Amino acid sequence: MIRKFDFLVIGSGVAGMSYALQVAASGKGRVALVCKTTMEEANTAKAQGGVASVTNLEVDDFNKHIKDTMVAGDWISDPAAVRQVVERAPEGIERLVRWGVQFDRGDDGRYDLHREGGHSEFRILHHADDTGFEIQRGLIEAVRHEPRITVLENHFAVEIITQHHLGKEVTRRTPDIECYGAYVLDPDTHKIDTFLSRVTVLCTGGVGAVYASTTNPNIATGDGIAMAYRAKATVQDMEFVQFHPTALFHPGETHPAYLITEAMRGYGGILRLPNGEEFMQKYDRRLSLAPRDIVARAIDKEMKIHGLDHVCLDVTHKDPEETKHHFPNIYQKCLSIGIDITRQYIPVAPCAHYLCGGIKVDLNACSSIKRLYAVGECSCTGLHGGNRLASNSLIEAVVYADAAARHALQHLDEYEFNNNVPEWNDEGTLTNEEKVLIAQDVKEVGQIMSAYVGIVRSDLRLKRAWTRLDLLYEETEELFKRVKATPDICELRNMINVGYLITRQAMQRKESRGLHYTIDYPKHAYDQN
Repeated sequence: MIRKFDFLVIGSGVAGMSYALQVAASGKGRVALVCKTTMEEANTAKAQGGVASVTNLEVDDFNKHIKDTMVAGDWISDPAAVRQVVERAPEGIERLVRWGVQFDRGDDGRYDLHREGGHSEFRILHHADDTGFEIQRGLIEAVRHEPRITVLENHFAVEIITQHHLGKEVTRRTPDIECYGAYVLDPDTHKIDTFLSRVTVLCTGGVGAVYASTTNPNIATGDGIAMAYRAKATVQDMEFVQFHPTALFHPGETHPAYLITEAMRGYGGILRLPNGEEFMQKYDRRLSLAPRDIVARAIDKEMKIHGLDHVCLDVTHKDPEETKHHFPNIYQKCLSIGIDITRQYIPVAPCAHYLCGGIKVDLNACSSIKRLYAVGECSCTGLHGGNRLASNSLIEAVVYADAAARHALQHLDEYEFNNNVPEWNDEGTLTNEEKVLIAQDVKEVGQIMSAYVGIVRSDLRLKRAWTRLDLLYEETEELFKRVKATPDICELRNMINVGYLITRQAMQRKESRGLHYTIDYPKHAYDQN
């Protein structure tokens, strides 16, 4: 089946829905919002901490936010991208509020602001400790009431359509690659439909599921990045995978692991060993409020020194009622596993959380492929550099969704549907009955990435990961050609592609910088192995 939409948006987190709402409001065409599961299941909904934006002008300003972002990114961040996000953040907050998102306010009506690691001021807008869930709720409601948006849940995008599908040879040196839409798997017919579009936007989120333990939902398999890479788009900075320092340590709950927001450390939480000893003073003068890469490596080091599987976060010195008020969901979650955080330490350990790299885009969110945009975690805007500053990701998605929408609307009339695109051909393929192979390979990818391409790396570990991923790639591509496409084998292909990109780009960076730490090129005064 062939379907036509002026705007094809793949992904339904804050990036995808913000973009869809803006282009739909223009009245310039039909919008398809493709979700691989349901609209509710997105990385956005898992974000607890909040959204960074300068709002209290009495003490804060854009230059402070810009400097904090550059420092956290280890000065690799693109200054133009940083300035664009920081200066347009207040407008982005206003759009979210207009769409129905509610942020906590004090009795005086002003935003109740939190402070998180790496921030010099209180500038984190939030909704209790489930800000992402509130943003997702507000945007879903707005999308449901927009008649120009067609929501297609449980539809899986398999490939981006380019000249390659018209029989032309396309390489990374081919000039003027164009995107004409995507091949999308329909859950009801189990067939792959051809979605033709004038503009295609990838908002497919992150890659956390390629690791054995992650705060991301299981669907975070890097689909958009893998599809764009196979279509010969530029992908960069994949080595910068952020490990959140404080995921709740609860064996058996690893996909996703429950996040203990950084705001809890901003609130006064102290990192300790299980015996009560503090340790962050050995690593950074900012103690528990140091940027995430430093805190995650410090925890990793302490766990290895002492043979621990976790450290602890302590808020027992804070007022119990205040703690329950600020962090009601964390309080209830910990209580459900027998931990009263007002009287007991919270067991925490780092796990995969956020990708700072991705599909390279310019200030308008344009990728290296014409008519193809990327917004949100799947994109590499240059904002995060070597390490994302806490709570910059949601506002980045909102700001770049706006930039992409403005650019696409300005150029939409220049694009036509390509009616020469062939339908997906799966003749001669078999129904896939090798689910056990796929399940085992997914587990193996997670084990490889966590063991060899984690918080601390080395040339030997990366080479070992490369060798094992290469074998999995060959086996999976052979199986993919033999069987009908299903979401599980498509996800496995994407996970292997993403794992390969992270490993390769980590091998190419011959230094320790930001989130990429290697014992072969140590930058820091303390060594880890």
